[in-house]
Amino acid sequence: MIKREYFNQFDPTRVPSPCFVIDKAAVEDNLKILNRVQRESGAKILAALKAFSCWNLAPLFRQYLSGTCASGLHEARLGREEFGGEVHCYSAAYKESDLIEILKIADHVLFNSFSQWSRFKSLALNAQQNRPGLQFGIRINPEHSEGEVALYDPCAPCSRMGVPLAQFEQALREDPALLHGISGLHFHTLCQQDLPPLQRTLTAVKEKFGKYFERIQWINFGGGHHISREDYQVDELIETINSFQREYNLQVYLEPGEAVAIRSGVLVTEVLDITWNTVAQAILDTSATCHMPDVLEMPYRADILQAGLPDELPYTYRLGGMTCLAGDVIGDYSFAQPLQVGQRLVFDDMAHYTMVKTTTFNGINLPAIALWDSRTDDLDVIREFGYNDFKQRLS
Repeated sequence: MIKREYFNQFDPTRVPSPCFVIDKAAVEDNLKILNRVQRESGAKILAALKAFSCWNLAPLFRQYLSGTCASGLHEARLGREEFGGEVHCYSAAYKESDLIEILKIADHVLFNSFSQWSRFKSLALNAQQNRPGLQFGIRINPEHSEGEVALYDPCAPCSRMGVPLAQFEQALREDPALLHGISGLHFHTLCQQDLPPLQRTLTAVKEKFGKYFERIQWINFGGGHHISREDYQVDELIETINSFQREYNLQVYLEPGEAVAIRSGVLVTEVLDITWNTVAQAILDTSATCHMPDVLEMPYRADILQAGLPDELPYTYRLGGMTCLAGDVIGDYSFAQPLQVGQRLVFDDMAHYTMVKTTTFNGINLPAIALWDSRTDDLDVIREFGYNDFKQRLS
């Protein structure tokens, strides 16, 4: 697979360090691919704000997508206030005070369990009286795992995500009117995957829950679809959706997160110190635990532009963050020339699930945020952070 490359000509000394740099052109390229799926399949695609929520780019999103999906009140507000279009909200559980506000701004509200739906059904249906377009759904658990990492597998054994078939059927036996007010179903099994895992999931969903499709109007295929990745089977996805809609006459929704921002951002960092302990070490002004936690949680190896695997190039270093956490290690990388204090390094593909996960552990400063356009070379540092951002999270 040949990756799309946008940042090879970017000068990292143009921004403060550390800094997330987002390329508008790359984001728009992703959105165009997603928009094509919408146009040719009739599905509606929502951007998952949990993965990427840079609202300065909301005007671009409004051009290409149908709206956003949120994981709670604050994301739902951001979707409504900035991104426009439809706002869908799902949470593993709602606080009543949050749900009251969500019911004022969301278009679809998805419940994770029948117990939550039963508890809040009257509240929800009363809100629907004031907003007739408001719709409600239940998340189902098809008990079909496609994820390779248990941490990101919503169908892993004992998962708290969604209603498995046995529980679904038992709840309806106890209350045959339980689906009154429910117009859709939602499932999610994927994590950074292509079409065959979705097709296998659809087979499982149809086999287990297909008999309930005649009682709903829409179905949400969830997220984790790598639609804008260079080798994704876009034509086949369009046909899969069209075939499903012809068979069941349901409106299909997809809510990709990473696909919105893949290849679109980098994290610029600076070398603060070079040390040695069995291996050469470089300390950076960024941090795995603070700024790229998936490196530790997933775990995965973040690429660095113009760097190689250990010993692939002449000079190998273990790169670590500036926190006190002993395990704040980003990984081992090799370089053509020795690293120098003050040198800038550029971590590739760092827009999604990074900016939304940053912390100020140890009082480490949050990375600045810059928007760049690889078509024009225009650059705008739109946000820098400081002491008050750290202090005001505390008390």
